[in-house]
Amino acid sequence: MEHIETIVIGAGQAGLATAHHLGRSGRECVVLDRNPRIGDQWRRQWDSLRLYSPARFDGLPGMPFPARPWSFPTKDDVADYLEAYAQRWDLTVRTGVGIHRLGAAPDREGFLLDTDAGRLHADNVVVATGTFGATPSVPSFAADLDPSILQLHSSEYRRPGQLRPGPVLVVGASHSGTDIAYELAATRPTTLVGRDCGEIPIRLESRRMTVVFPLLLFVWRHLLTRRTPVGRKEMAQVRQHGGPMLRVKRSDLAARGVVRNPSRVVAVRSGRPLLDDGTVVEAPNVIWATGFRQVFDWIDLPVIGDDGWPREYRGVADDVPGLFFCGLSFQFAFSSMLLAGVGRDAQYVAAQILPRSHTRATPLPSPAG
Repeated sequence: MEHIETIVIGAGQAGLATAHHLGRSGRECVVLDRNPRIGDQWRRQWDSLRLYSPARFDGLPGMPFPARPWSFPTKDDVADYLEAYAQRWDLTVRTGVGIHRLGAAPDREGFLLDTDAGRLHADNVVVATGTFGATPSVPSFAADLDPSILQLHSSEYRRPGQLRPGPVLVVGASHSGTDIAYELAATRPTTLVGRDCGEIPIRLESRRMTVVFPLLLFVWRHLLTRRTPVGRKEMAQVRQHGGPMLRVKRSDLAARGVVRNPSRVVAVRSGRPLLDDGTVVEAPNVIWATGFRQVFDWIDLPVIGDDGWPREYRGVADDVPGLFFCGLSFQFAFSSMLLAGVGRDAQYVAAQILPRSHTRATPLPSPAG
């Protein structure tokens, strides 16, 4: 059975940044990812998706993002950047390796991982499998909708051409739902339902962003954190309901003719979606922009709370020494879900792993914040 000092699960931005910090300190580290290629989790997003943060702030530790500083990279730009990042730092990434079970090693310290490539033993494990999880969150009653209705989760949506002719109902009004509704409304009647998650007060492409975005980032990094009451309140809000509207504004939806209803879809009546205000929506297409669920049933360790999220602080699971997380929503701050914030989280996690090293390592500088 192969032994690896530290295994990182997930080759997204969080996993690669953590591996970079460990490698820079002389630590043995292997990244495992179930996708065939680094960056595939980004390539599978809808075609028109662009980042909500300027390229100037999107670089991971040690490598700036290769784009104009105030441009907004596409999802394919991000995928290619992650692939180049792993090559630049010669990170050991094994793709096409899914994890079936993570548990404690019965006869010695550390962990056993049952994978597509066999069983592995590790002293430390970093779970970096996604900000909000990877399992689509769709209500159970969706199965009761009329079979003639095309249903897609936002993770399956790519472009308007996928849909059947006629109106569309988009369920979920966070940034992904509003982006998709705005795009679809250019060619078909569109209804957007779900609670209003708020919106940032400035347009991303505005010239004022050169002044405002650094201020927003400061707030997201240093004020909206798990150390502050307002940050903890925002953490519960974001984890349960998603983030605010970012690129698309309420006025944009109205100008494009999107029918906006803050009611929730609560059931099915006569094969059609039923809202909690009694409205039955007639639409041959339904997009579920309802987010994802954290599903950690493959982790056979006492670390998952009743809410489905791991019990951790800044990625350190005190209940299970040697187990860490990186890339979680509000791992430390609102910025944790952004490329602009994941580097700090990864550095902190790597710094906690260093004292557990069985080899000589160069200590990392203390993370800011």
